[in-house]
Amino acid sequence: MSDQRERIIHIASPKSRLYVEADQSIRKGLEPYPKALAAYEMLSKDPEARGHWDMANYITMHKLGYNDHGRVHALLTGAASVAILQLLVDAGVRPDTVESGVGDLEDAFVVVILSTMLHDIGNQVHREHHEAFGVTLALPILNRILGELYPKPEQRIELRALMLHSIYSHDLHPEPLTIEAGVTAVADGTDITKGRGRKAFSLGSIDIHSISALAVDEVIIMRGDAIPIEIRVRMNNAAGIFQVEETLTKKVLRSPIRDYVTVVATSDTNNDHDHRIIQRVRLHDREDRFVLEE
Repeated sequence: MSDQRERIIHIASPKSRLYVEADQSIRKGLEPYPKALAAYEMLSKDPEARGHWDMANYITMHKLGYNDHGRVHALLTGAASVAILQLLVDAGVRPDTVESGVGDLEDAFVVVILSTMLHDIGNQVHREHHEAFGVTLALPILNRILGELYPKPEQRIELRALMLHSIYSHDLHPEPLTIEAGVTAVADGTDITKGRGRKAFSLGSIDIHSISALAVDEVIIMRGDAIPIEIRVRMNNAAGIFQVEETLTKKVLRSPIRDYVTVVATSDTNNDHDHRIIQRVRLHDREDRFVLEE
């Protein structure tokens, strides 16, 4: 990127634009990794994957009143995962794909984009144990795509294992153990804007989760100063801090990439009432708390 502090993805957009923006962000991020880009293109066109995203979204939104868990969520988290992994690599962090000898850096991006975009498909069965259902449902899709890209069966199985671990641990039950799984978990946590909350709110789910999501305007993933990755959350109301703490911060603190990520939440200073409550807070020294900053 020409400006390393420029935002990676603009999340607070109408749904029709989200598809385009997230897709463009993923393609741009994967340009240096043609095998990962090919994997993304195959997944995007896969009818089984698209059916999974549709039904996961139907169950979570229409039956449970939750936020979006379908194709938009898959694309947004996919874009975030590519950005996060690249910033980690730029800072000298070695993904487990490389550390284990299973593959190279390009293969690590294959692992991250596929596992992140498929992490929530198990919701079509039920929210309960959706991580385990997701592992089972992802298997045939991963087998198809990896079969096209990797001629050696042993490497296909090993790369698939890393992806299944990421899918199974993305919701912290159990906690992720690999860098790639940490990227998937944190990328999942970045999708907390009002774009996800508005539909659930309009369907009648009025609770702290939907209201807090409506209070978050934008999430920006950027290169940090002292820490490799800074995730900046811009809120229109202090209620958004609930979403930041309960979703994003938990994912950061309980992932293997916790030492490389900081979270900064800012409230709209043009809001005369809200900015007196909270203006800027930062995740403090890897502790599970925020501190006010000047």
